Amino acid sequence: MSLTRSLVHLVRDKHITEADFEWASLFVLDTLACALGALKTEPARILATVAPPARGDTGRRAFYLGGLCHILEMDDLHRDSVTHPGCVVIPAAWAVAEEHDLRGRAFLKAVLAGYEACCRVGMAVGKAHYRVWHNTSTCGPFGSAMAAAELLGLTGDQAVWALGNAGTQSSGLWEFLASGAMSKHLHTARGAESGVLAAQLAREGFTGPERILEGEKGFFAGFCRDPVPAAVTAAPEQSWQLTRTSIKPWPCCRHTHPAIDAAIGLHSELGGAEIARVTVGAYQAALDVCDRPQPEDPYSAKFSLQHCVAIALKDGRVDQASFDAASRSRMAGERPKVALSVAPGVDSAYPRSWGAEITVETADGRKLHASRREAKGDPENPVGPEELSVKARALLLDGGMAAGEANALIGKILALPTDIPVRDLELFAPGRAGEAAPPLARSA
Repeated sequence: MSLTRSLVHLVRDKHITEADFEWASLFVLDTLACALGALKTEPARILATVAPPARGDTGRRAFYLGGLCHILEMDDLHRDSVTHPGCVVIPAAWAVAEEHDLRGRAFLKAVLAGYEACCRVGMAVGKAHYRVWHNTSTCGPFGSAMAAAELLGLTGDQAVWALGNAGTQSSGLWEFLASGAMSKHLHTARGAESGVLAAQLAREGFTGPERILEGEKGFFAGFCRDPVPAAVTAAPEQSWQLTRTSIKPWPCCRHTHPAIDAAIGLHSELGGAEIARVTVGAYQAALDVCDRPQPEDPYSAKFSLQHCVAIALKDGRVDQASFDAASRSRMAGERPKVALSVAPGVDSAYPRSWGAEITVETADGRKLHASRREAKGDPENPVGPEELSVKARALLLDGGMAAGEANALIGKILALPTDIPVRDLELFAPGRAGEAAPPLARSA
């Protein structure tokens, strides 16, 4: 049996508990709040101008929402696969469920299935893949296709075809980081749309390659120098991968979060003392992506360990304002004090554990140390429902939503396990994003 067919069987054989449905609703809340919170940004304006989704164009609606989800760098992260599954899977599932007027539990079941497929393929690509390829973009289409396949009621063969044609659409390179380009938002937009398209085609009998993963000219052969094919179907008895996914408390690359968490912990100990030197021990992948000593724009600052650690130590917090021009200027003299290196113990634990070690030397001769094996938001140190609601509310208000409407939307999303219609969410109802209706509503 092919890996793809085995993956479909594994996903469809997994038991779903009420707790799983509730967890899924929390991740839906987090992802949709990240999307709606980005509506006032320039990338969102461009997405809406070039690709305004019309009601009835399910793939394009998934594209638009998928692009929005990843703009603020606040969406979830699955450590073992190094993917952001929510920003690809949830837009695809929402677009299909909304188009076909499906209900909450079917939607949440599809979300669980999509996370499972995306994360399991991501765990199989090997560490080298991430050095060039953006795992969310390459592995995400498998998740969006699996979610759409569940909602469209595809047979086993059709689901295999959908995953096969999702895999052949995989793409997404890290080169955008060199200039701080907007490509990352296109990665998630395409990842969501590709899976929807693949599932729709499969429903009509459009075949796809069954051995897309392990075939001689398949995904592993083309994209992976050190694949681990067995990871696709390993430990089927594990809890759903969604429940093993982290939620972000800070609006920057997840690789910076363990160091931010440790630095915030040291802030009060410093008591405002002048910092002479900071050493950060991390894993190699964090340095590959986030060694940026002189970020020149907000986006590159979000991928700078030097900036994130410096401002966390100085301010004791990290928020959207931490990356603006004023904050970057304020940290210009602090970032050079931050030295990065690979810590062997931290590196060997990655990707199972995303950790960091920080030592701060003060001008008056003190040495302070902190380490994290799990950052705030990881399953071992989770963000609770109330904390997540606070995060979601702040994002929705930033996106232009009135407080009453934000509270109502949060309540509806958390009520999805009671099987309310997905259309009740009215994500892009006129006026929700401020004075003008957002692009999706205007085109509907």
